[in-house]
Order: sequence, then C-alpha cells, then structure tokens
Amino acid sequence: MNNNETNNDKNTVYHHDEAENLPRQSHHDRDVLSEANLRSYWRANIRVLCTLLAVWAFVAFGCGIVLGEWLDQFYIGGFPLGFWFTQQGAMLVFVVLIFIYHFWMKRIERAHGVDDDSNSEAGA
Repeated sequence: MNNNETNNDKNTVYHHDEAENLPRQSHHDRDVLSEANLRSYWRANIRVLCTLLAVWAFVAFGCGIVLGEWLDQFYIGGFPLGFWFTQQGAMLVFVVLIFIYHFWMKRIERAHGVDDDSNSEAGA
C-alpha cells in the first residue's frame, strides 16, 4: 500500500460496498465519501428538514390555530381564510412541501454524489 492509498483510507468514512441491504448492481458500489463531504451532506439534509418543518409548523399552528381568528377577516371562495387554512389550505401546503422536499433533496444528493440516478456519476 502506498502513501496515497493510506491517506484515502484515513479520509474514508462511508463505503457503499459495506452498507447493508443495498443492491450490488448500483453504480455507487465503488463510490467513497470523504468525512468532509459526508458532514456537508448531512448539514444540507438537516437544513432542508428544519426549513420545511418550520413552514409546516407555521401553516399548521400559526395559520390554522394562532392566527385563525385574525385570518377570518379575509375570504377565499366565500370562506374565511382561517377556516380555509385549517380545512384545505394546510393539506395543500403539506402536499407542496412533499414535492419541494423531493426536488430539494435530489439536488443535494447529486451535489454530494449520493443520488440513485443510474445515469449520473458521483460529483457530476
């Protein structure tokens, strides 16, 4: 083993071959993530979750409960806005958050080389 291989081994945190329950035909089987790249990926992942959970909490509790009476002075389709958020608006926002999460995480996964797209290579 030369010095270059030794340095790579020290920086290796996760190797796809050693993970459990993953298909062997995956193009990521040979990919290795450095500790810095792994930390960056999880920081981005936590940022996404915290942002979307904050939106969820604002819509569910803020618009539906806390600001409900104040929002009732405005109307959508003949219904008070506070009632609308509680009944339909919150559900629509939650569905939109699911799609936002999917596309945002897909972008982060591609940036860090952990996406499942068989047409892309890590880091591309």
